[in-house]
Amino acid sequence: TNPKDADIPEGGCVASVPLADTRARPRPASAHRRALELFVSARRRFALGILAGAVSLGCGVGLTAASAWLIVRASQRPPVLTLMVAIVAVRAFGLGRPVFRYVERLVTHDAALRGLARLRAEVFARLVPLAPAALGTHRRGDLLRRFTADVDGVGESLLRGVAPTASAALACAGAVIMTVVVSPPAGGVLALGLAVAAVLAGPVTGRRTQEMVTATAAARARRDIEIVAMLDGLDEIVAFGAAPARLARVRRRDGEITRLAASWRGSPAWGSAAATFAAGLTLAAVSAVGVAAVGQRALSGVMLGVAVLTTVAAFEPLAGLTTAFAALAEARASAARVFAVLDREPLVGEPAHPRRLPDGPLEVRMRDVVLRYAPDGPPVLDGFGLHLPAGTRAALVGASGAGKSTVADLLLRLRDPQAGEVLVGGVDLRDVATDELYRRVTGMTQDAHVFDATLRENLLIARTDAAEAELTGVLGRVGLGDWAAGLPDGLATRVGADGQRMSGGQRQRLLLARALLADPAVLVLDEPTAHLDPVTEAAVMRTILDVTRGRTVLLISHRTSGFEELDAVVELAGGTRTPALRPAA
Repeated sequence: TNPKDADIPEGGCVASVPLADTRARPRPASAHRRALELFVSARRRFALGILAGAVSLGCGVGLTAASAWLIVRASQRPPVLTLMVAIVAVRAFGLGRPVFRYVERLVTHDAALRGLARLRAEVFARLVPLAPAALGTHRRGDLLRRFTADVDGVGESLLRGVAPTASAALACAGAVIMTVVVSPPAGGVLALGLAVAAVLAGPVTGRRTQEMVTATAAARARRDIEIVAMLDGLDEIVAFGAAPARLARVRRRDGEITRLAASWRGSPAWGSAAATFAAGLTLAAVSAVGVAAVGQRALSGVMLGVAVLTTVAAFEPLAGLTTAFAALAEARASAARVFAVLDREPLVGEPAHPRRLPDGPLEVRMRDVVLRYAPDGPPVLDGFGLHLPAGTRAALVGASGAGKSTVADLLLRLRDPQAGEVLVGGVDLRDVATDELYRRVTGMTQDAHVFDATLRENLLIARTDAAEAELTGVLGRVGLGDWAAGLPDGLATRVGADGQRMSGGQRQRLLLARALLADPAVLVLDEPTAHLDPVTEAAVMRTILDVTRGRTVLLISHRTSGFEELDAVVELAGGTRTPALRPAA
């Protein structure tokens, strides 16, 4: 298992990570409804699109009815003027059908895209407080599918499910009313037949496909996990000759998805066949009722033709109902997967009455801190304490699993302790608003990310209002000034995915520059020289020592020496006691 693909506590083991956490999992139907509620801002456009779709389908029914009347009546050789209204109606319905179909597609797609933009923003806003600690039970590939394909699937359900169903319902209602006007008994039979066909083509199909859709979504998530893990460790996989085996695993996942998709895609076919059979029975019943009415002189032969062909046309809007309900079933499963993550409680929350951190240099103090990753798990920190006076630069060292990265998480408030307190400037971090905290305390974590964007955009993440001179200045402070100035595009140079167009040392310096640009009073650096060769590691460490003077700095490192210019070294052994500061040299 690629360690990047799971949130594993330092010193923990790689365990089987579930695809989904069942806590607070909403029912699929309610999750879908909650997701669609975020499209309320586009409801007028969407309603207009549904109406246009219903009119387009109604034009099809009207075209058939008018054509039936025209053909049967023309066979009786009436005066031409008698047929003029029907001729005009046929032309109008024929032209109206594609026009209203175009309007329906244009308006509903516009409404869906507007609503999808809001849904994505809302999902991201609710996802941010959960990251990274509350997402530890989900693999990266699984999260990627949930918040890309699954979110898009909810939006697509408007176009593939909700809109066709609503338009078909309106069009069928119009066809029933038209038939009732011609012959009330025939209209009643048509209404009953349409209801039976709709149930067979819709809810029954959706119910049959729900379990298969859920299983297919889980299989796709497993496939995506394999792909992301393989891409993350591609160099090692190729180097050790494991690529064929990993590709075979991906192919097996694809085969599993294909089998599941084929099995549940068959359900709409059965639904369509059942609906077609119901349509045939309804047509026979309407014909029988109509013939009887003609025999009783309650209906003319012309209107009998209208009633029969209207019945045939009335079932056309139901043709896409099986696909629509299958899409709704898929969207419900997607919404449930999305909200299964979003409904989790963040591990840290915003204070009801936030306090500001004092100005100037800040001290750091931890008192009797106890932290567990799971309520029934062993303590990672137990009675831990630490005091860094304002302006102190200290290194936190210790064996793997001692809890060093956990201390960084607490200072950056990625987690809250179960007991004890974490104070910065004398203020408990649980009483500090997130924006205020990250304005004064920032860090460079082990897995800090370099975005596939320009140098400028990667730096502006730290401070969006930074001027060009500030950006070039901070690059100069970390030793990247000459390199950036020599690039053809300067700060507009793209650095590649996770900084792949940069060397390892340049990438770490860029991350350090981003942290410094925020101008924090407290700087937490978690393994800033990890994965670097000894020469580059020494150069980056030299840069860190030069640019952090005057700040409160906690530098977490696997190294046990080379900190002569720091004020102190804290050695952590298991997190079960309060370590003492000892001079760095």
